[in-house]
Amino acid sequence: MLYVGQRIVQALVSIFGVATIIFFILRLTGDPVLLMVPQNATAEDIAVLRHALGLDQPVGLQYLQFLKQIFTADLGYSYIQNMPVLDIVMERIPYTIDLAIFALILTVIIGVPLGMITAIYKGTWIEKICMPFILVGQSMPAFWTGILLIMLFAVQLKWLPSSGAENLQSLILPAITLASLSIATVARMTRSSMLEQLGQDYVRTARSKGVGIPRMLYRHLLRNASIPIITVIGLECANLLGGSVITETIFAWPGLGQLTIQAIAARDFPLVQAVVVLGAAVYIFINLITDLIYGWIDPRIKLGRETSQ
Repeated sequence: MLYVGQRIVQALVSIFGVATIIFFILRLTGDPVLLMVPQNATAEDIAVLRHALGLDQPVGLQYLQFLKQIFTADLGYSYIQNMPVLDIVMERIPYTIDLAIFALILTVIIGVPLGMITAIYKGTWIEKICMPFILVGQSMPAFWTGILLIMLFAVQLKWLPSSGAENLQSLILPAITLASLSIATVARMTRSSMLEQLGQDYVRTARSKGVGIPRMLYRHLLRNASIPIITVIGLECANLLGGSVITETIFAWPGLGQLTIQAIAARDFPLVQAVVVLGAAVYIFINLITDLIYGWIDPRIKLGRETSQ
């Protein structure tokens, strides 16, 4: 329980740090009021709007007000859309979650088996066929992967829509684009971890006794190799939720990533702050859950920490 409490405190401190940094960095980007008023606006008009938005108050007072909004879950009003920020974010979250979950499913069902196959069949023609796909997935940036998929499946073959979020088919290309790098990362980590386990004495002993690969995978290899794999999947899960900005922009997917780009371009401070703090909270929470799972899978990790303390 002490370890869990320490990790929760660390998570809260991290979220507080992210909120503080994003608040002050946004104030360095310029005055949002100058983007909102017409070109012929007078100094009095600008002052009136700045007062209405609370931007004429000292920065320290604005910061305290921002912290209060976080603790009360009242994130203020959007400068541009004139709506509660929380309502805008909640409206976009389901799209980002759908995209992230679909991409995570692709990552796990393709990345883990691909890594296992390339490890078990190392040095064979199977590895030589699979490894180039892993390298391509890891080396190609998301914007280039997305453009190629649009050109092939939307423009040439006309099988799938190139943008929008009208139906399930609209989800396929963005999810593949978002998952391509994660699939390669999970596959490489799975392969590395499996190769390490395959070189252990207990595996050689089991093989000498005639134990087959499927039984070894189920009884020993997967469990012993799972810690680094779970770590990478946990980090990739957080990346899929928070790192879909480029993918959502390419495919006009109405999620938080697209909303973030629009809010930054308009210097909509409350909206940017809300999206960044929310993304950081999700990332930190998933890392916390991943860390706690370690102790459940391998109790030696938790005992080691308590002993060292």
